[in-house]
Amino acid sequence: MKNAIANRKRALAVTNPHKEALDLVEHVPFQVAVVSNLLSLDRDPVIRSLTELNTRELRVLLNVGSYGPITAAEVSYQSRLDPYSVTRAVNTLLKLELVRAMELTGKSKPVVLTEAGEKIYREVTVHVQKREAMLTEHMSDEEKAQLSALLMKLELTAEEILANEVTEMEAQGQAVTRDHKEMQRWYKRSRQS
Repeated sequence: MKNAIANRKRALAVTNPHKEALDLVEHVPFQVAVVSNLLSLDRDPVIRSLTELNTRELRVLLNVGSYGPITAAEVSYQSRLDPYSVTRAVNTLLKLELVRAMELTGKSKPVVLTEAGEKIYREVTVHVQKREAMLTEHMSDEEKAQLSALLMKLELTAEEILANEVTEMEAQGQAVTRDHKEMQRWYKRSRQS
């Protein structure tokens, strides 16, 4: 592991002669994005052999399997995917008969997995849990808990920064998108007591 770390740092050594050049090996958002790219569900050959669902559809299916019955708005908040993408993914999962809508009155209907959806959920869950165990096998229980806590802090801080930027842009009369407005809603929801 030490060799791999040294090689990675060497590959990411800053070559820009300007002293204000961004050192990506020390830049937390870049590091998180790189790990996220490596762990992307659509890059995993085992998952690709289990299902043809795209990453967003699969993330929504996993949310429904873990938290269903659940609405698209709740999936959006939990996964931090934009609501439009979640709605499209839910509609695809409905067409593929991997989820079904609950018969409830109200604006948005919660969905649950069908038998076919449960099968994919179980297969994918077994694989991602095995992959998580391999990823964290060199970590102590304390390090795993620390990593989880730090990632939650990063998530909530990023949410706060984005929500505040949207508020500032609105105050300056700049246009913001529905996706930007969603950041504000998520921030308020996270801070509710």
